[in-house]
Amino acid sequence: MTDVGVGSWPARRARMTPDRVAFRQGPRSLSYRELAHRVDALAGGLAARGVGRGDRVVHLGPNDIATFETFFATARLGAVFVPLNYRLAAPEIRDLVADAQPRLAVCGAESATLAGAAMAGVPLVVIDADAKEMADAEPFEALVSSSNRPRPDVEVDFADPAVILYTSGTTGRPKGVVLSHQNLTFNTVNQLAHIDVLSTDVVLCTAPLFHATGLSQVSLPTLFKGGTVIVAPKFDPSWLLRTISELRVTAFSAVPTMLQMLVDHPEWDSADLSSLRYVNYGGSSVLERVARAWLARGVRVVQGYGMTEASPGVTMEMPDRPADQPTSAGVPHFFTDVAVHDPAGGAMSQTSGAGELLVRGPNVFAGYWRQDDASAQAFVDGWFRSGDIARLDADGNAYIVDRVKDLIISGGENIYPGEVEAAIASFPEVLDVAVIAVPDDRWGEVGAAYVVLREGFALDEADLRERLAAKLAKFKAPKHLRVVAQLPRSATGKIRRADLRAAFHSEETST
Repeated sequence: MTDVGVGSWPARRARMTPDRVAFRQGPRSLSYRELAHRVDALAGGLAARGVGRGDRVVHLGPNDIATFETFFATARLGAVFVPLNYRLAAPEIRDLVADAQPRLAVCGAESATLAGAAMAGVPLVVIDADAKEMADAEPFEALVSSSNRPRPDVEVDFADPAVILYTSGTTGRPKGVVLSHQNLTFNTVNQLAHIDVLSTDVVLCTAPLFHATGLSQVSLPTLFKGGTVIVAPKFDPSWLLRTISELRVTAFSAVPTMLQMLVDHPEWDSADLSSLRYVNYGGSSVLERVARAWLARGVRVVQGYGMTEASPGVTMEMPDRPADQPTSAGVPHFFTDVAVHDPAGGAMSQTSGAGELLVRGPNVFAGYWRQDDASAQAFVDGWFRSGDIARLDADGNAYIVDRVKDLIISGGENIYPGEVEAAIASFPEVLDVAVIAVPDDRWGEVGAAYVVLREGFALDEADLRERLAAKLAKFKAPKHLRVVAQLPRSATGKIRRADLRAAFHSEETST
């Protein structure tokens, strides 16, 4: 599709299956031949507007074929693609733009007003041609349509930055994770080594492209093999179930919340899922009832573990794991090493044990954008510190226990919220749950459980503790219970525990 040339390698034009469909979105489809032509033209258009090596190009808006085109065209110029979370407020986006200092911004029509308010002084390109009347903005197709520009011929090195992905900022100031061409390439190769991605695959890109999962876990590996990516602007369970059946979708990647929403959807039982070969998920463990519901439909959901800093894959279950084996986050990817580190004893092991999970490999980033101190603190002896507590068994399987920072230390005892959440989630009336650490005069910290119940059910603190006594040690039972309508989650489905801690503090101080 594009020229390949790293170092002294001669650039050659790849024409393997140019007429296969690369992308579908609604009624539109785009072949690899058309994609290559449009990426060349768009790269020329960006170059004509001053975008060059090292410059940042921001994208703001829902998933779109144009998002991928902008990513590839930016990479062609040796520039850096910076997709931002369009669900953020204007002041938050303004801070990220000030940090990234982009040369140009591409935005969806739905985000054009937000982009105009948050990106003063940054040239705007609007994807939807109907938005061309917006003042000081240029239609996206205007950058693609000009045919008299020469195709840019820029040599891009493996070490050159390709993408900056901002972390969600749930625990503080967002950090820009700089991923190189090498990082993205080796993540793709890791996926191909772990799963038999086929040229005939038809996959869904459901996760947002401002997150590493949307870009790297299914989309890029499928494009590498010449398969088809169906672009979903947003997650819609009804649309997704129908699309799997109508277009014979073979795979997609999701977070546990998405898998649960699909299982709980009214169309779940009637949906035809027979074309699905695999479904990857990560972010946290899926509820047992949800995993069993997928398995009952003949679909194995494969758990993986990763982080933006690793592009993002670190470990993944083997697709042929026997169904009766305990679910883990899997074994390390082919070109990725993991170890566990005990901060107290200073010991590190790559074979077995428990502690903070460390990661290294060619898919792991080199540092954060303009944050040298944070970059230095993120590594120990060349290993990236994940911030997650993990256990490695004798077979190399990783079990993610919890976040280091989410650990509850109550009266000198360690309590892992994930363990408590799993026990509470097993109650049939519980739909969703999160456990956080809150201050306590006697014990220093105790747990507070925020629970979403199924309609028509009730649960009180005494009942919760009594039922947990059969599953957990008494000290692990949360002291506080809050029944809520829903849990606050980030754009990628992760629970925003900082919001829950703030809500608890506000409630306590107001009483």
